[in-house]
Amino acid sequence: MRIFAGTLFLLVLLATACQPPEPDSLPILGERDFVDGDTIYHTIPDFAFINQDSELVTNETFAGKVYVADFFFIHCPTICPKTAREMKKIQDHFIDDERVMLLAHTVDPVRDTVGALKRYANNLHAKPGKWHFVTGDKDAIYEIADDYFSIALEDPDSPGGFDHSGRLILVDSKRHIRSFCNGTDPKDVDRFIKDIERLLKAEYSRK
Repeated sequence: MRIFAGTLFLLVLLATACQPPEPDSLPILGERDFVDGDTIYHTIPDFAFINQDSELVTNETFAGKVYVADFFFIHCPTICPKTAREMKKIQDHFIDDERVMLLAHTVDPVRDTVGALKRYANNLHAKPGKWHFVTGDKDAIYEIADDYFSIALEDPDSPGGFDHSGRLILVDSKRHIRSFCNGTDPKDVDRFIKDIERLLKAEYSRK
C-alpha cells in the first residue's frame, strides 16, 4: 500500500509538471478534467466529522481559509509524535493568522474518542478553533484520505495496527491541494511553511 501511495504521489506531481506555476504561486495538484473549455481541478469532497470539543467540523469550518491536514492516531508508536511536533510548529508560526487552520484526522476512531482527542489536543497546546482533531465514521475517514492522496487503513502488520502517511497536506480556500511535505522531516516542514506563506500571498492579494 505504501508503494501504491508513493507512486500515486509521483503521478500527482507529474500531472502538474507541464503547467508551470505563476510567480509566487503554487500549482494545483491532482488530476484535472476539461469541460467546455474549463479546467476542473481535483477538490476535497464534502465531509462532516466531530472535533475534540464535540463540535461539528465540515468544509464550511474552513470557508475562506487555507488549512493543513494530516492523519494520525494517539497511540501511534512511530511517526505521529514527530508529525504532531511539526504540526505544532506550523500552528505556532501562524498562531495569530486567522487565515490558516489545521485539521488532524484520527485513523483509530474506536479508541480516539472525543474525550481522548481533547486530552491529546490539550497536551499539544492546540489553539481552540484553529487546530481541529476529528473523529467520525471510520470508512468516511479512510475514504477521504484517498482524496488527500494520503494513507489510512487498518493493518495488523504495521506498528500500532494502522498504516498511515506522515504527509502534511496544504489545501487552499477552494478545496484544492497545493503542496505536501514529509511531516517527520523538520527541514521539509520549514520549506512547507514557506509554501503556506506563498499561498497566502497569492490568495489574499487578489481580495
